[in-house]
Amino acid sequence: MLIIYQAILPVTLIYFIGFIGQKVFKLDIKSVSTTALYLMLPALIFRTFYDTGISKNYLYILAYVIFLSYAIILLMKVLARIKRYDKSVTSGLILSTAFMNNGNLGVPLILFAFGEKAFNYAVPIMVFHTLIMSTVGVYYAAKGKADIRDSLLAVFKMPIVYALIIALVLQYWGVVIPKNIYDVVDILADASIVVIMLVLGMQLAEIKIKNPQWGKIALATATRLLVSPLIATLFILLVPVEPLLGKVMVVGAAMPSAAVTTMYALKFDSQPELVTSINLVSTLTSMLTLSALLILI
Repeated sequence: MLIIYQAILPVTLIYFIGFIGQKVFKLDIKSVSTTALYLMLPALIFRTFYDTGISKNYLYILAYVIFLSYAIILLMKVLARIKRYDKSVTSGLILSTAFMNNGNLGVPLILFAFGEKAFNYAVPIMVFHTLIMSTVGVYYAAKGKADIRDSLLAVFKMPIVYALIIALVLQYWGVVIPKNIYDVVDILADASIVVIMLVLGMQLAEIKIKNPQWGKIALATATRLLVSPLIATLFILLVPVEPLLGKVMVVGAAMPSAAVTTMYALKFDSQPELVTSINLVSTLTSMLTLSALLILI
C-alpha cells in the first residue's frame, strides 16, 4: 500500500488541482497545452538524451513501442471483424487502445514510483510512442484516408524531434553546455512534468459523455488497461531487457488512452464521442488498475 501513497496519491492530487482549476477558472487548455508541448517538453527530452546518450536500451525501447502498438492494432482489427464493427468504429477503437497516455500520466507516475533512473527510461518511451502516434495514429484516425506525407511533415514540426536530435549530436561530440545555460534547461524540464499533469486534469474537466456505448467502452478499456500490460510482459520475456526497464515497460503499457487521440478523432470524424468516452473511463479506471499493478510488481 505504500506505493499507492508514494506514487498514485501525488499524481491524483495534481490531476485534481488541474480539474478544479479548469472548473473554476475556465482556462484556455489549448494555450496551456501548447506551452507545455513547445516550450517545456523539448527541454525534458533534451536533458534526458543529453545526459544518457545512446545505448542498446533505446533499441529495445523502440522495438517495444512498435511491438506493443501493432499487436494491439492487430487485436482490435480481429475483434472488430468478429463483432462486425464498421471502419469508423474500428478506427476509433484502434485510436483508443493502441496509443496510451505515456506523457501526462506515464512519465510522472514512473518518476514517483521508481525514481530517476526509471524516469530516464520513461521519457524515451514517451518520445518514440509520440512519433508513432503522430503518424500511425493519424492514419487510423483518418480511416486510411490521411495523407502520409502530411503526417510525416507533422512529425517534423514537433519540437521534441529537434530536441532529441540536438541532444544526441551534442552528447556524441562531447559538447559541454555551460552550467548557467543548462540550469535553464533543468528549470524548463522540471516545470514540464507538473504542467502536463495539470493539463490532463483540465482536459478531464471538459469531457462529457452523452450517449455512452458501454460495450465498446468496456472492450477498449479492458484492452488498454489489462491486455496491453500482458503484451508488454510477453515482450520482456522475449527480449533481454534489464529488470527496471522491464517494469517501466509493463507499467507504461498499462496507461489509459492518450488524450491526444480525442483531438485526432474530432479532426477526422472517427467516432469522437466514443473515443472521448473511452479516454475518460480508462483514465478514471486506471487509478485502480495501476495501483494493483504497482503493488504486484
